Amino acid sequence: MATTWNLDTSHSEIQFKVRHMMITNVTGHFGTFNATVETEGDDFSTAKIHFTADIDSINTKNEQRDGHLKSEDFFDAANHPQLTFEGSGLEKVDDENYKLHGTLSIRGVAKPITLDVEYGGTIKDPWGMTRAGFTVEGKINRKEYGLHWSAATEAGGLVVGDDVKLSATVEFTKA
Repeated sequence: MATTWNLDTSHSEIQFKVRHMMITNVTGHFGTFNATVETEGDDFSTAKIHFTADIDSINTKNEQRDGHLKSEDFFDAANHPQLTFEGSGLEKVDDENYKLHGTLSIRGVAKPITLDVEYGGTIKDPWGMTRAGFTVEGKINRKEYGLHWSAATEAGGLVVGDDVKLSATVEFTKA
């Protein structure tokens, strides 16, 4: 029997980190996102995942940088308002860890990706809802998705690194 799990956005966050001037990281997050998971019963190894994030909801705590990220130099929000992830399989590593396989689409470029998933557990909350929690982590090369803008520092280093670390803490409720 198919079970639908809906994302509890008030108890979830989607973040990314990228090197800045090659000496530190800048952290950003998406404020508007959604996901659903379809499982056979409560077996998450059968999960089919659909995730979207609105590019206009990017927040790096710097309005000028956020505007630049939304521009044609990076995400091109006017022509590509969302990024999407379609999960095609969850491979169990052990009782708490999985490999999530799927396709990440950014700026009209779709590429296969594998993410590390830590299963936090499933509980029944005080209001009778069944909840499941996960931490998801991975890394992409932004240039593979058409996010090519860069500039060099005086020392010849890059202003923006190519690797982007992805991190999500998500909580789902059983429909």
